[in-house]
Order: sequence, then C-alpha cells, then structure tokens
Amino acid sequence: MGRTLFQKVWDLHTVRTLPNGQTQLYIGLHLVHEVTSPQAFAELRERGWRVHAPERTFATVDHIVPTRAQVRPFADEMAESMTQALDRNCREHNIRFFDLASGSQGIVHVIGPEMGLTQPGMTIACGDSHTSTHGAFGAIAFGIGTSQVRDVLASQCLAMSPLRVRRIEVAGRLKPGVYAKDVILTIIGRLGVKGGTGFAYEYAGEAIDRMTMDERMTICNMSIEGGARVGYVNPDDTTASYLKGRPFAPKDSDYAAAVKWWRGLASDPDASWDDVVKLDGETIAPTVTWGINPGQSVAVNDRLPRPDEVPPAERASVAEALDFMGFNAGKPMAGTRIDVAFIGSCTNGRLSDLREAASVVAGHRVSPHVRALVVPGSQKIATAAESEGLDEVFRAAGFEWRGAGCSMCLAMNPDRLEGREVCASSSNRNFKGRQGSPTGRTLLMSPAMVAAAAVAGEVVDVRTWPGPVGTGR
Repeated sequence: MGRTLFQKVWDLHTVRTLPNGQTQLYIGLHLVHEVTSPQAFAELRERGWRVHAPERTFATVDHIVPTRAQVRPFADEMAESMTQALDRNCREHNIRFFDLASGSQGIVHVIGPEMGLTQPGMTIACGDSHTSTHGAFGAIAFGIGTSQVRDVLASQCLAMSPLRVRRIEVAGRLKPGVYAKDVILTIIGRLGVKGGTGFAYEYAGEAIDRMTMDERMTICNMSIEGGARVGYVNPDDTTASYLKGRPFAPKDSDYAAAVKWWRGLASDPDASWDDVVKLDGETIAPTVTWGINPGQSVAVNDRLPRPDEVPPAERASVAEALDFMGFNAGKPMAGTRIDVAFIGSCTNGRLSDLREAASVVAGHRVSPHVRALVVPGSQKIATAAESEGLDEVFRAAGFEWRGAGCSMCLAMNPDRLEGREVCASSSNRNFKGRQGSPTGRTLLMSPAMVAAAAVAGEVVDVRTWPGPVGTGR
C-alpha cells in the first residue's frame, strides 16, 4: 500500500520509538525568534550545554520589533532588551541571525521560505504556533513551546506523537474575488476549531493545485486554527519553481537532483488517508469572521447566526461571541462598520497580498474614520513592494506604510487596538484581546477585503468593487 507524504517524511526523520510510544524525531530546520527563545537559551547556559546543530538553526526578530520606527536602540526598553538577548545568544552559539541590519529580517514564517531555507521533505520546528505555514512546501512543520525549543537547541530532536492524516480536497476553480484566505476560513468554519485535533491536514484538489506558493502558505498557516498540528501540500512544479535560485536552495545539478527527490515525496495515489473531506471551490465566497474564534465566520453576503439556529452544543459560544462583539443576531455581515484596517502578518503579508490590496485601493481614499496600516512580512518584501511603487499607492490612499514585523497581528509591540475598536484584519486570530485591547474586536478576511473595507469604512463584498479584482484560480 502507498504512503502519504506525512508518513514518508516522518519515517525519514525517525531516530527511534520511545518507551512511551512517542517518536524521537530529528528536526531538519529550527527557526527561532526573540520571544520563545530567551528562556531556552538560559536553560542551556545553566546546564553547560551547547547548541547541537547551529548550522540548522536560524534566527530573526519579528514579534516585538516596532514597525513605525526601527532605529536601534528601540524606544521600547523590553523590545530592545529582547533583541539584544537574541543577538547575544546567536553570537555565543554561532547561529545565523537575520537582524534589522541584515536586510533579510522579517516574520520568521516569511523569511524561511523566501530565503529557500524551507524545502520539501524537511521536518521544521519553531517556537510559534503558525509554523504549519512551511507545510506549503511539502514539509512537516510544528509549532513548539519554550521547553521544546530548548530540546531542539540541545539535541536537534523532538519527542512527538504520530498524527493521523486527513486529506482535504478543494475541487474546481475559485471565483474572482475569492482568495486562499476565504478557502481556509471556509474549511475551519466547516470542520471547527477543534476538528483537526490529532490530525495533519493534507490539502489537495484542483483549487489547491492551481494556487501559488504564497496562497498555499496562507492555507497551511491557519491549519493550527482548525486544531491540526500540521498542514501540508504535496510538492510539485510550483514548489520547485519557487525555490529555484533562492539563497539556501540547492544549486545547479544539486537542484535537479533535489527536484527529482521532492517529487517522490508526494503522497502515493494508492495511499490510505484516515479521513477525506471534499469541498467545492466554486461555491466559496469572500468570508469574514464575526466572532471570537476563526471558526465563527460567514460569507460576506450572509447574515450572522442566531443562537437558536445552530446545534445545541454551539449555542452558548455563539451567544457569548455575539455579546462580546456587540453584534445583533441575524444582521448582515456586509455593512459592519470598522475603525482599523490591518494588512500584514505571516498569513497575508507577502508581496502578492500587497499587490492585491493595492489594486483595490488605487485611486481611492481610506474612509476618514478608519486608521489603516500596511506591514510587509519582511524587509525583502518591503523593498520589492517599494520598487513597484506599492508603498506610494497605499500612502496616496491614506494607509501608513510600516517596517517589517508581526505588528498588529498579536500586538506585542506598539501596534494595537484601542478600546472597542473593530479591526478588519488579514491576520490569523480573532480571540478576545488578540490585537492588544481586551475589548478590541477583530474581523478576519483577505487582504483585498481589508483594503475594500478600509476605503468603504465598513465590510463590503470585494466582488462588487469597481475595477478588476483577483482573477480566481
């Protein structure tokens, strides 16, 4: 019987089976940042240990780095202290550090792929829940906690429990104005925020096959929001083309050999999946979250649910969400007023995201009552966008153009909501307090939808926007 990509990669990296049934798994790439690594490095120092494989470890600053003014030393003493600590730890252990002076700094899940560090067949770990992003390349990528960061630094291994594999097939082509963000929000809405517990999600089908690598990264990025530990797409020509010529990708004859090997990692046609879910991509509409978890979403042209219309087990959470958001059950999603518009994050802060959003705002102005900002996912993306004049398009429309970082996605920096503000956000989480204010409210949507909401001052259907929108896939 054939095997899935997950099984192939897992077996290739298995060191041994532990007495408790877990697998000692070798980690091919370890990515670290300033938030979850200080304690891990401190524990190594206390024990007199060294980093086992510094050549497989790469660091950046992203979570706490300010985006408005990035001149060192930072005005925020905590941000400066954490950045200094990471720099000191990287120097001590000979770890490559993509700091602000490198020209390659950015969100960890953005710079890994753009530098060619992320490759098919790898096991990848990072002290950040959205490490699943890297699965877009046919890698098995885990978000881990601080104690596990310590373990990988010390041994390059993790103790992990095997996962079941659910194949999610998205058939057909997406309609114009529908993006990868709408697909993953629809999947989470259907399967639930806990539906993927114990699973790795394998994304497939025509709609996925036709996606760019940026779009696949958006899909895999939010796998964790559906409860899955891992999300991946089988490597193909799109994967290989993306990686060709990138700094850390194989070169020349090694590249040709790598591509051949990558193709062999794809799930076999006769593989056995633990579950298969099928969706029709042609029926997916622009989707917006209305509640306090990523599974609470509706199509932009639908209405918010009424507690008595949902299954009994969901009624309390729906009522809680409506109360927190201050929304009336049954009201239309479109027309919901916003106060802030945020385009960025490891989900949707890539160059293609900025291009889509810029095409929407070009020739328009942000609504007078809306505060709008664009935060590129990396310094390289910022440079590329500026070379295309995208920054000027956004500035002319009334957006703030910022430096690279996580920014308002999680607000561990000055970029945050105030009071009861409602934010149209291209990020990945809408939990209470996620964007810095305990009473702030987040509506997740695609970058194009955020851009349209910023101009309209309220949630609108980007498919009705004047001028061209995304062509669909």
